[in-house]
Amino acid sequence: MDIVVALVFSAAVLFGADRLLLWLESRGHVNWRRKGRRPLPDEPATELERMLTDHTGR
Repeated sequence: MDIVVALVFSAAVLFGADRLLLWLESRGHVNWRRKGRRPLPDEPATELERMLTDHTGR
């Protein structure tokens, strides 16, 4: 019986958190859920190849 109570409580917490995030998103406070990932060209370039090579040009 304890496991059933724990599972129901977990489901209620997850459902409540989901509803809270939807409400926050509708108010404009959170915008990660429906926008998806940002396209890579919008991100700044890191130029890792210059960081990983030594400065002598090798």
